[in-house]
Amino acid sequence: MKPHTLSSFDRDLEEIRLSVLTMGGMVEAAILDASQALEARDTELAAQVVQGDGQIDAAEEEINARVVRLLALRQPQADDLRAAVAVMKMAGELERLGDYAKNMARRVPVLIAAPTIEGAAGALRRQARLVGQMLKDMLDAFARMDADRAREVITRDVEVDDMTNALFREFITHMMEDPRNITPCLHYVFIAKNIERMGDLVTHGAEHVIFVAEGRLAGERQKGHSTATIKAPGE
Repeated sequence: MKPHTLSSFDRDLEEIRLSVLTMGGMVEAAILDASQALEARDTELAAQVVQGDGQIDAAEEEINARVVRLLALRQPQADDLRAAVAVMKMAGELERLGDYAKNMARRVPVLIAAPTIEGAAGALRRQARLVGQMLKDMLDAFARMDADRAREVITRDVEVDDMTNALFREFITHMMEDPRNITPCLHYVFIAKNIERMGDLVTHGAEHVIFVAEGRLAGERQKGHSTATIKAPGE
């Protein structure tokens, strides 16, 4: 009888996990660079973020291909299968995070040509920094398979939601005060909403960590007030 291949599976999966962490570092940099480009009105840095998204996409494709090969060769049992599938899901979350960073960067030239909304870009950069720190901590939890740290990351998503709601109210006020502010504020609203979705994707990644580490779902998480219910000032 051939020896059990668990050690080979673990070694191969660990190499793929390291690739996911590398991909995560690329995504974290893209988020921070896109928000910096927005605040600094830096079209060159924004273009670098857009161009760099291709590397993030390629990283996801390579990780998925390696996981598929691993599953075909090793034919893992329940726990190992769960870990391998979680790695693929994690790569997918990271790829979508990269897309949101790219979309933020693409709006930079448009906003440079539009009327300036004082403080808007700085506020969005602070929101993006919060998500970037959540991502960094989630990746650390993933590297260590630390379910407690993953749960701590999940709790911080409420702060992202609350920041989004506050920004929406501010942008609505600007639009009501001056119709010329409508175009830039709509772009800022889309960016704020995309950053909120980034926070959701990071929490999904943290939930994957909990699922692999403990073999159970993370459970329902607390959310901030829905932006769909935000009323205009004075309502």
